[in-house]
Amino acid sequence: MRPRRDPAFPVRWAALVAAFGGLVGVAAFPRFGVWPLAFLSVALLSVAVDGRRARTGAWLGYVYGLAFLLPLLHWTGVYVGAAPWLILCTAFAAFFALLGAVLPVLGRLPGGPFWVGTAWVLQEALRDRLPFGGFPWGRLAFSQAASPVRWFAALGGAPLVTFVVAVGGGGLALAARVAWPLQPRPLLVGATVLALVPVLGLLVSWPLHPGSDRSGRTATIAVVQGGLPDLALEFESRAEQVLDNHVRQTEKLAAEVRAGTVPRPDLVLWPEDSSDVDPFRVPDARQKIDRAVRAIGVPVLVGAILQGPGANHRRNVGIMWSPTTGPGERYTKRHPVPFGEYIPLRSLAEWVSSDAKTVSQDMVGGHGNGLLRGGPMPIGDVICFEVAYDGLVQSSVAAGAQLVVVQTNNATFGHTAETYQQLAMSQLRAVETGRTVIQAATTGKSAVIGPDGRIRDESGALFTSAVLVDRVPLRTAETLAVRLGAVPEYVLAAIALLGAVAVAVAERRSRNRDAAPEDVVVEANPQEMVQA
Repeated sequence: MRPRRDPAFPVRWAALVAAFGGLVGVAAFPRFGVWPLAFLSVALLSVAVDGRRARTGAWLGYVYGLAFLLPLLHWTGVYVGAAPWLILCTAFAAFFALLGAVLPVLGRLPGGPFWVGTAWVLQEALRDRLPFGGFPWGRLAFSQAASPVRWFAALGGAPLVTFVVAVGGGGLALAARVAWPLQPRPLLVGATVLALVPVLGLLVSWPLHPGSDRSGRTATIAVVQGGLPDLALEFESRAEQVLDNHVRQTEKLAAEVRAGTVPRPDLVLWPEDSSDVDPFRVPDARQKIDRAVRAIGVPVLVGAILQGPGANHRRNVGIMWSPTTGPGERYTKRHPVPFGEYIPLRSLAEWVSSDAKTVSQDMVGGHGNGLLRGGPMPIGDVICFEVAYDGLVQSSVAAGAQLVVVQTNNATFGHTAETYQQLAMSQLRAVETGRTVIQAATTGKSAVIGPDGRIRDESGALFTSAVLVDRVPLRTAETLAVRLGAVPEYVLAAIALLGAVAVAVAERRSRNRDAAPEDVVVEANPQEMVQA
């Protein structure tokens, strides 16, 4: 174990470096989408906390977390107001405080960049789960949808992509320490480290690139983006307007199919909340859906909000609607968003902010693996924010899904970056699962994403109507990431914990050894003994 290094610069400058690192990290994500900046962001935090005590590293990490989360998640304020946005960011910045405390401890071990990678995986593993099921937005992996590093997702999922990015950033930080004060040769080494990470991604892209499935099956899929008024949450006051828009666009598609101008789809996808009233309680809504589905003549995946099971409950579901037998299998969203779709600790939340009353009914989560049958092929359905959670996406593919559908309603977030950040997650999920991923949105962006993570087709401007019709591959082969599930994340997080514990134990033993009094041997004087 190496001794603790002296910091490169005073702590007040370290705070500025940490804050700047957080802001740089925001630019790595959409809408900016400059993915190499994720490496630089990791490096800046590593440099800021290098050589510090764990306590100092913790508050520097918190500064980084605030600078990163506040601008990245500003769109949450559009939904539930400024107070919940600030509470969300200040709460989850605590996980970056933990990261800042752990990084200088692990930095005393040989192989610094490796330990930086494990520490970031540990931080994200905790943030993805705690509290109330966690909030994975802003994971390093989700900044790499257009990067060659994304191919690591096929091996170990999003956690492995995060690990690779963090190792690259740790390498940059190591090069910066060697180069301080600035010297040409170490700076050249640092630039080489930065260049090698995407080159490594390119090298692994060939063997990881999804090849053709043995079945070679394809299907024609239509995505209906009905569009709705740009009214944020107020659109819910326009009963059946969203449904009417999707019915109208589907009937228009049916007319084009009959005219021969558009190929007949095998499956039609509507987005989340495309039926803005419960079709099982409002007969008129059910009749409209039946009419549209019979017109197109193929199964339609309908997104709907259903009331119940209790008086103040509702469920967010996808329903496979047949043109002959009507509503069939359902998928109920398994992970409702806390403070967005249900309010934990409601009385306290409403006391903190009256905006919490906007969510008047608590959404009840479903169960199962997300696999939906009853259509022309088994599909994996995830709804909106569920695309951010590894297990929710992988479970349906492991159960046999040949296609992944992300139903989403981004209308509540207006013209913010949320839509584009979510689309980047869908792109990474395509590589991770080796499946075509189709994002169906009420207002955009709807998109067809190939198994290589590239967008093959997408809707235009937000808050418009659109219909996408594409022929896509159906796959049955599983990637290593799907077969391993959360194992890579657990292993890397456990290594970080064990490393931190090992350093703490070693330093405690060293302090105890230094503090122990030396054994002193006193020889007795015979004359003094006689006198005594």
